Amino acid sequence: MLLKEYRICMPLTVDEYKIGQLYMISKHSHEQSDRGEGVEVVQNEPFEDPHHGNGQFTEKRVYLNSKLPSWARAVVPKIFYVTEKAWNYYPYTITEYTCSFLPKFSIHIETKYEDNKGSNDRIFDNEAKDLEREVCFIDIACDEIPERYYKESEDPKHFKSEKTGRGQLREGWRDSHQPIMCSYKLVTVKFEVWGLQTRVEQFVHKVVRDILLIGHRQAFAWVDEWYDMTMDDVREYEKNMHEQTNIKVCNQHSSPVDDIESHAQTST
Repeated sequence: MLLKEYRICMPLTVDEYKIGQLYMISKHSHEQSDRGEGVEVVQNEPFEDPHHGNGQFTEKRVYLNSKLPSWARAVVPKIFYVTEKAWNYYPYTITEYTCSFLPKFSIHIETKYEDNKGSNDRIFDNEAKDLEREVCFIDIACDEIPERYYKESEDPKHFKSEKTGRGQLREGWRDSHQPIMCSYKLVTVKFEVWGLQTRVEQFVHKVVRDILLIGHRQAFAWVDEWYDMTMDDVREYEKNMHEQTNIKVCNQHSSPVDDIESHAQTST
């Protein structure tokens, strides 16, 4: 098990980001889905928890066979997906990733949002007070992203919002920018396979970090698209994007469950 805490500051308020993150996730999933790969939304509905109260539960399948290294593609089903389950009780969320084909693999993410610049060192005292972990700050303006994902229009150093006047962030912007909020993420990666555990867990954390950096950059760079939306507006947008994305992904999959079960039986 490898545990890390990520802190990502945004030039927004927590209330603003509640809309922004829903918009970003829906649009990003749609953009990244094509030719049978990407994100299929299986379930998205209100959910009530006795401790956390009212929230939203979503279940998704993330198809990514072509993104796997060649050695992995040789041993997994042709139609391979990771299951994502998320419970959104904003400003607290829980997200879990599992894969039936790799039962010893999982990712668990707990997220809390606060209006500060990442200065709360005790935010996860209830969840991981005595657990050793590395704290990693992610700077949406100054940290490098993989070149294949770079877009100047999504670069906070160049982008400036017409509706809010925020943007063109410079090094050290977190020290003085107002408003500012922080997304605190406690990420646990498990891959309990002897000989591969450390390498795989470190690799997954690198992928998680890149995804967090890209997603938060996009949430800010798209602010003028979502800034005037209400919660009802963004839920309707989310619903429409899910329907369109499912069409892009699911038309290529006649029966993914049958395919995976058949592969598992053959392997056995």
